[in-house]
Amino acid sequence: MVTLNINGRDLQVDADPSTPILWALRDNLNMTGTKFGCGAALCGACTVHLNGAPIRSCITPISAATGQKITTIEAMENDKVGKAVQDAWVKHDVPQCGYCQSGQVMSATALLRTNKRPSDADIDNAMSGNICRCGTYQRIRAAIKDAAKTIA
Repeated sequence: MVTLNINGRDLQVDADPSTPILWALRDNLNMTGTKFGCGAALCGACTVHLNGAPIRSCITPISAATGQKITTIEAMENDKVGKAVQDAWVKHDVPQCGYCQSGQVMSATALLRTNKRPSDADIDNAMSGNICRCGTYQRIRAAIKDAAKTIA
């Protein structure tokens, strides 16, 4: 058994310590908001926060998260910055298929926590590890800028 702090709660996970956080969330804890995309940390669909920093949960073992704070998309609606990002996502009709969106929101939220007034280059850099197969990058950038105004 491994104890993980997820969204502010200590939860017991019965899994091998080498199990990726993604699978502990989805298979052991039935938290399906974090998505599997590529399994190689290339697409960003599995992005969660570890102590506030975005990480790829598909390759990060639960042993690396013991004693750390994991935050998932499920916690964003109760988070000021996360909620501003989600609201901006809706306002700007960002999602098409929606599959990558939880990872996109998590990366955008992490950016706005450290940079309240990101430039286009800042946004492109922070979001570069998140692939949107539907190509909604312009709407993503607009939504991040809008969320930044909301939290300013």
